[in-house]
Amino acid sequence: MRRVGLYPGTFDPVTNGHLDIMQRATHVVDHLIIAVANSPGKNPAFTPPERVQLLQDLVAEHDFGDCTVEVRSFGSLLMHFADEVGASLVIRGLRAVSDFEYEFQLATMNKHLNPKVETVFLTASESQQFIASSLVKEIASLGGDVSDFVPEMVLKALKIRYPT
Repeated sequence: MRRVGLYPGTFDPVTNGHLDIMQRATHVVDHLIIAVANSPGKNPAFTPPERVQLLQDLVAEHDFGDCTVEVRSFGSLLMHFADEVGASLVIRGLRAVSDFEYEFQLATMNKHLNPKVETVFLTASESQQFIASSLVKEIASLGGDVSDFVPEMVLKALKIRYPT
């Protein structure tokens, strides 16, 4: 039986930390769906279609072994989307202990909403633990160098979004 996992997030922008979790998640599932949340309340720098395109381009240039990877956007409850795509796992990345409390609450609520779906936490690699999309956006918007934190294609998109 094929194990389908969801890696949800706003990915605004996608960072090297996200890529790290994606690559490691492919060792846990047979098919990974990177689920781009619309999240208009988060005041995203990139539209959902732009974020989907960046992620599709990123996926196209990486080898994920035997795991197939697709990128989709969603605007519903994550657990409804999980049912829609046949996912049995939700992959969540943890950077620090401070992430755990919030993620634990989400996982517990999601389990209540859909008992068939499990949440798996992957801790960020040591070199990626401090990277947050919100910080990357702030640094980029103020003309700072974010080249160590994002893939090259994302860096180019940020330079267009935040010209200095």
